[in-house]
Amino acid sequence: MKYGFIKVAAAVPAVKVADVEYNVGQVESLIAQAEGQGVEVVVFPELCLTGYSCQDLFKEQLLIDKAEEGLIVLLDFTRKLDVISIVGLPVQIGSLLYNCAAVIQSGTLLGIVPKTYLPNYGEFYEKRWFASAHDLSPQDLYLAGSPIHVTGGPTIFSTCDGVRFGIEICEDVWAPTPPSNQLALAGADIIFNLSASDELIGKHQYLRQLLSQQSARTMCGYVYSSCGFGESTQDVVYGGNAMIFENGRLLSEGERFSFQPQIKINQIDVERLRTERRCNSTFITAQANLGAQCSTFNVQCKPVTPSEFDLVRPIDPHPFIPSDDKMEESCQEILNIQVSGLAKRLYHIGGTKAVIGISGGLDSTLALLVTVKAFDKLGLERRGIIGITMPGFGTTDRTYNNALKLMKVLGVTVREISIAKAVTQHFLDIGHDARQHDTTYENSQARERTQILMDVANKENAIVVGTGDLSELALGWATYNGDHMSMYGVNAGVPKTLVQYLVKYIARDMATEVLLDIVDTPISPELIPADEQGNIRQKTEDLVGPYELHDFFLYYFLRFGFRPAKILCMATKAFAGSYDEEIIKKWLQTFCRRFFTQQFKRSCLPDGPKVGSVSLSPRGDWRMPSDASSVLWLKDLEH
Repeated sequence: MKYGFIKVAAAVPAVKVADVEYNVGQVESLIAQAEGQGVEVVVFPELCLTGYSCQDLFKEQLLIDKAEEGLIVLLDFTRKLDVISIVGLPVQIGSLLYNCAAVIQSGTLLGIVPKTYLPNYGEFYEKRWFASAHDLSPQDLYLAGSPIHVTGGPTIFSTCDGVRFGIEICEDVWAPTPPSNQLALAGADIIFNLSASDELIGKHQYLRQLLSQQSARTMCGYVYSSCGFGESTQDVVYGGNAMIFENGRLLSEGERFSFQPQIKINQIDVERLRTERRCNSTFITAQANLGAQCSTFNVQCKPVTPSEFDLVRPIDPHPFIPSDDKMEESCQEILNIQVSGLAKRLYHIGGTKAVIGISGGLDSTLALLVTVKAFDKLGLERRGIIGITMPGFGTTDRTYNNALKLMKVLGVTVREISIAKAVTQHFLDIGHDARQHDTTYENSQARERTQILMDVANKENAIVVGTGDLSELALGWATYNGDHMSMYGVNAGVPKTLVQYLVKYIARDMATEVLLDIVDTPISPELIPADEQGNIRQKTEDLVGPYELHDFFLYYFLRFGFRPAKILCMATKAFAGSYDEEIIKKWLQTFCRRFFTQQFKRSCLPDGPKVGSVSLSPRGDWRMPSDASSVLWLKDLEH
């Protein structure tokens, strides 16, 4: 395991009913593929060594003996392999027959896990042939020439890297209280399910939801393999499902009804799962009430060196952006949260007016759109929204005209107040040379604009709606007591990449060119004079780095507490072809430095709504001393 990732696989072999030799050969082929691709644990379907649909042939001693012989063959085959394989077979213990999962590695039988819940309804008759794990008393036995200890209770296997996994078999996960509940609460990071679920209309979608919810509820990885081509189709058909989940999210899914063997491989982020559990008080409370303990078996594993590690799991470069299939729903929900937050504040104070600075940039555009929607929802006149454009030394014609067009299209009150004279006088007052374009030159403009907004709000009995976004808060890219301040910050929980996405989404419905041009305008505070052609000279992303990178860093740093080295590894994978590793590392170092040094600005933020899983509110999600050191985080990138 490296960076918390473990490579797992769900394999679906072709089978012939009751032909153990053929089935073992098919399993061997897929184990070899898994080993060749660096898989650490691979799971096969239920009763894959015999076939699930043997029916009363399970009463035949010959089939039971051949299944055990098949296990011996697999043990010999895996003698020089590191991959852990979980295969299904019938096992006779005493006078009873159990539907079991056998865990093998490097020629060693690590343990067996019997099925707990046996379906005996509809097309299923498992109680006709098998006993339940509840019927099994703890005992020692020999299986496939190996001494093992079996119990009827839950069993956890632990690798040398400390990854803990448990097993349940098919119907177990359909039970009201699946074994995976107790396994997860006892510390299992991943659940492997050997299954033989037949196909019915609508059943597959229900199965996916069931596995997704179980994975989410137990905050675990869930790897599911179900039998497919070759099982008897006398009365039912088996589709051959292979699925890998992580905390409710489907990472990989095989092809259903395939006539060929298949193996689905992905990497489960165990560190991410453990972070989720550690931060979830409900899960912790449930662990404290855990009843019976689980048996634990230690598994050998070959340590992965950094040079051997290859991140094969796809990484979304834009974790804040909704997926295409959820775009409509997610955008509406985000906007509803922002609108409801502002509307409640206005309703609470009896406010009928709002003041907002309109620059012609992304953030103020989204803030204005949200404010308009809030006024509409409250039945207030849009003229009560006072949009103020405040051109200064760096304002370009493009942003100035877009600001005016936007306000006119939305029907709000338009005001223009130039800051040039006031700031020039201020420079004289404090003895600053206006030709020196330093921090004083820039911040004086930002504070002048904030003073105008605050004073107009006082004069109009209104509130100032803040425009700053989550990404700017993370980087401290705001003037302290300047654009840093407002009475309510509607964008406080929205990162820059999502701001751009939301404005595009709204532009689709409004069908206005001004919004699309705002989206295409370079991001800039426009505090430095334009170039000779009147174009924006001061581009934020040239100074602090691409926002899509910073939003990626922010998500994984804040949401899961990942160390910078892991974030770098993931970002290199996510942005392959767009940025090389050195560029990503450079901006990640910038992110770490700025995030730590700018906490003092976040410690006194105005109110604003949380819209996603990441927030920097000092009253809720993020409490950090303003003088914390970034040394550890920067050093992590040196190796």
